[in-house]
Amino acid sequence: MDEQTVEAVRSVVATIPAGETMSYGEVAARAGISSARLVGRILAEDGGDLPWHRVLRADGTCAPQVAVEQAARLRAEGVLLVDGRLPPERRRR
Repeated sequence: MDEQTVEAVRSVVATIPAGETMSYGEVAARAGISSARLVGRILAEDGGDLPWHRVLRADGTCAPQVAVEQAARLRAEGVLLVDGRLPPERRRR
């Protein structure tokens, strides 16, 4: 993956306000790339200083490997998951 792609993804994630979320696919689209999986990879490798917890799967669930921490961080910002999932009315269309 090239530096321009990494920076585009980082830039999009950095702009997600507290209390809001985006899906990996939404981040990819805004960054101008076609792969939601690449967004996840970039965040896993180079996203520790970003609000990575605001990026969810398309179905509103957390990434399994960080689900507990991600849900706790979202809860601290007022984003409540129901049965481990962002309610449909809180998801962007």
